[in-house]
Amino acid sequence: MNQSPDPFLLSVNNLRTEFRTSNGIIKAVDDISFSIRQGETLGIVGESGSGKSVTALSIMRLINPPGNISGGQINYSGNGGITDLLSLPEKEIQSIRGNQIAMIFQEPMSSLNPVFRCGDQVAESLIFHKKISSKEAKEQTIELFEKIKLPRAKQLYDSYPHEISGGQKQRVMIAMAVCCRPGLLVADEPTTALDVTVQSEILKLLHTLREENRMSMLFITHDLSVVAEIADRIAVMYKGKIVETGRTSELFKNPQHPYTKGLLACRPQLNKRLRVLPVISDFMKENPETGFTEIPISVNEAIHLREIPDAERKARLEKIYAKPPILRVNNLATWFPVRKNFFGTNREFIRGVDHVSFDVFPGETVGLAGESGCGKTTLGRSIIRLTEPKSGSVIFRENDLSELHGARMRAMRKNIQLIFQDPYSSLNPRMTIGNAIMEPMQIHRMHGNDSNRKAKAKELLARVNMDADLFDRYPHEFSGGQRQRICIARALAPEPEFIICDECVSALDVSIQAQVLNLLNELKREFGLTYIFISHDLSVVKFMSDRIIIMKDGTIEEIGNADDVYANPRSAYTRKLIEAIPVNRNF
Repeated sequence: MNQSPDPFLLSVNNLRTEFRTSNGIIKAVDDISFSIRQGETLGIVGESGSGKSVTALSIMRLINPPGNISGGQINYSGNGGITDLLSLPEKEIQSIRGNQIAMIFQEPMSSLNPVFRCGDQVAESLIFHKKISSKEAKEQTIELFEKIKLPRAKQLYDSYPHEISGGQKQRVMIAMAVCCRPGLLVADEPTTALDVTVQSEILKLLHTLREENRMSMLFITHDLSVVAEIADRIAVMYKGKIVETGRTSELFKNPQHPYTKGLLACRPQLNKRLRVLPVISDFMKENPETGFTEIPISVNEAIHLREIPDAERKARLEKIYAKPPILRVNNLATWFPVRKNFFGTNREFIRGVDHVSFDVFPGETVGLAGESGCGKTTLGRSIIRLTEPKSGSVIFRENDLSELHGARMRAMRKNIQLIFQDPYSSLNPRMTIGNAIMEPMQIHRMHGNDSNRKAKAKELLARVNMDADLFDRYPHEFSGGQRQRICIARALAPEPEFIICDECVSALDVSIQAQVLNLLNELKREFGLTYIFISHDLSVVKFMSDRIIIMKDGTIEEIGNADDVYANPRSAYTRKLIEAIPVNRNF
């Protein structure tokens, strides 16, 4: 151990992490260097596959075969001297991991053990590292739960992970990470797929814990707007390399690398109406042999070129609302029983959707926004009767869907499709993507024969910017963004008029999300589609929607023109959602 002083708590020098595959060696982290000072937060930003999470796992020494840390140094000075973490034997790194350096993993549900109580999982770390009794560990854990504002801390200690919400699970993960007061906290996508309000609360909590404990933080995310809320400096990763670093304010005002410009620009703008979102390819053209070619355009120019004139938007909306509605939802209610009496009669209900009414016009996109549990998804599923409503009616093209059954309802579903939130679980892993796209056409007996259907499926793959030669591949062979494009092609296969998009971009990188949102709008114009677009992200909903419905506790809290709802929210709940959106104020 070197006892010389070091101004940095962590210094990563020329780190290389590789993975051996059947196609050769993949350089996931390719000779990167960065440092973090005491009490500083460094944000690492990039798309999936850029090397962010592998960097975090390398620091924690959690890389397993076929992965290998092939070079570099990771110097940590939190214990009084400088220690190269890569040179330590496993037993010594275990004493540091979770104690001096802790990590919040990306997916709390898969990171928490489902068969152990939440409190016991936090207490276990205290018992192992602090050598205290079980009673003391429990008391400290409950005290920590209260500090991080977990409700009913004593009861939650005895709860299992499946019994609490996503935001609560993330707070339990944070408690587990900070319980031993680490000098460095590595937070890997700690707010991904959370509601904007929960995300805002988590970011404030992490900031408070950093200030109270003089803790340094490595904050990993794909969203520059999120990292702007918490990071002092930012490092941008692209294909395993760090391509740009700088103080947060300077990097936002004057990004140098075209990849950084693309990441900044592709997030939906709240104060402007854009025809399409900028994407990475607007700023750089990738070449497998030479790397990339920069396109000389600024972020502000790229955004300005895509703005929709107010007069054009107004004329389009007047044309839409001059027609009769394509869908009328009248007093729709969907309740879920939670308690029965002795005789088996339902006595208590959760009101997932509570007497909701609204219309949707042909060619319109109506956005449904609100926190998890507000009833958005239940409403979408109730409209097409994937979840049976308790009462009310849904009128589509003058057909009351509540009166249709069997073959008549299946025939009607040809005209109303749904794109699900998780593209992987909504595709059959044993079915090729081509057959998955053909299946709706087979069910509805379209195009005469399978030869014609196959040709149509390949045409749809090409339309969603996928290579038609991929027809015989399986879902696991594609990225999340590619799988979502496949699901869009499948939804288009029966030639619907109406599509319900249920959180269909919530788990995607902001750059891939921008591509999918642009694609949905292109398809809407090309095929004359009407959308209900469901999301917890109000900035995405505003970009996509003509009108917005804000839902809370199964009811409509507010409804109106998308720009008006954002600029002049009538409801305190809507204002809360808007204030929680991470905002890039430099554009």
